[in-house]
Amino acid sequence: MSRTIAARPLSAEAFAAYGEVLEAAGAPDYMINAGLCGRYHDRARPETDADGSVTLSIGRSDAVTLPLTLKMMERHPDGSQAFVPMNGTRFLVIVAADENGAPGKPEAFLTNGAQGIQYKRNCWHGVLAPLSGPADFLIVDRIGPGTNLEEHDLREPYIIVAK
Repeated sequence: MSRTIAARPLSAEAFAAYGEVLEAAGAPDYMINAGLCGRYHDRARPETDADGSVTLSIGRSDAVTLPLTLKMMERHPDGSQAFVPMNGTRFLVIVAADENGAPGKPEAFLTNGAQGIQYKRNCWHGVLAPLSGPADFLIVDRIGPGTNLEEHDLREPYIIVAK
């Protein structure tokens, strides 16, 4: 048996419970570099526990296709995690609220290719899922001691489709 989730367009309002949307939308907050660059300032603040540090990495991911079968979700208890496409790649974002230590019913979003996301610390989410690829992503997350990954296999899979 499978359950279906329709992925909808990503927006800051719809995603707020899970983290931040990183995009240059609207007017910039102010200009820098002799007026040549509009800065969209302070769009997300990476979270980490006292023992960790924030790191920047690059991940190269193979593409997924829709419909996608979701069998597992993960979370990072010690810090937030951000993904920003480096080449305009649209990607699928799957998140769920916590329900007694396990993922609740997932929600799915489709980015527009100019959006990145930051998952809040402890937010259940699916794996990185570009819709074309291989695709490169800037990754901002925590490094440090301890195990900052918890995986949860779903009892019944979900089928993610485009809305």
